Amino acid sequence: MSFGAPGSSPYGPPEDKPAQPGYGYPPAAPAYGGGYPGVPWAMPGGVKAARVMLLVIGGLQAVAGVVMVVASSWFADLITDNARTSGARSEDVDTVASIGAGIMIVMGVLVLAFAVWGLITGMKLAKGGNGIRISGIVYASIVTFFSAVSLLGANLFALISVVLGILIIVFLAKAESAAWFRRPRH
Repeated sequence: MSFGAPGSSPYGPPEDKPAQPGYGYPPAAPAYGGGYPGVPWAMPGGVKAARVMLLVIGGLQAVAGVVMVVASSWFADLITDNARTSGARSEDVDTVASIGAGIMIVMGVLVLAFAVWGLITGMKLAKGGNGIRISGIVYASIVTFFSAVSLLGANLFALISVVLGILIIVFLAKAESAAWFRRPRH
């Protein structure tokens, strides 16, 4: 065997003989990127858009919930001041102010809990399964319903929530989104 001679490499089969086909194992399908034709591997644009919208709506709801909890003391003071100028008894005024502040705090905590649902759903859209997609659709449906009810009360800001909620539902219900959430995970 001479150095550099063709067909005499100690590290592989000679060039004139074919290599053994994997020592008895059949050829395997590629591990990633193949084997499942038609399944999208990158997050579809509609899912990315729905994710951003969920995070925006959830963030704004979280801010609103914190404002409601913090503003409850201001609300109680406002009730107290207005009731005392009308000549109501002090005990009754304090009771009504406490009840009003308690209702504001409970509503603020409910809004915060709803915001956490939207934020978690938005964050898990990247790696979640079909249940996260359904959670996003249900969340957007509830947002759309309550925003439409609020829109009846002449709240024009609710129009933004209605539009975002409908867009989230449409983007997550598309066939390409459903296929992406049902993709095989290894």
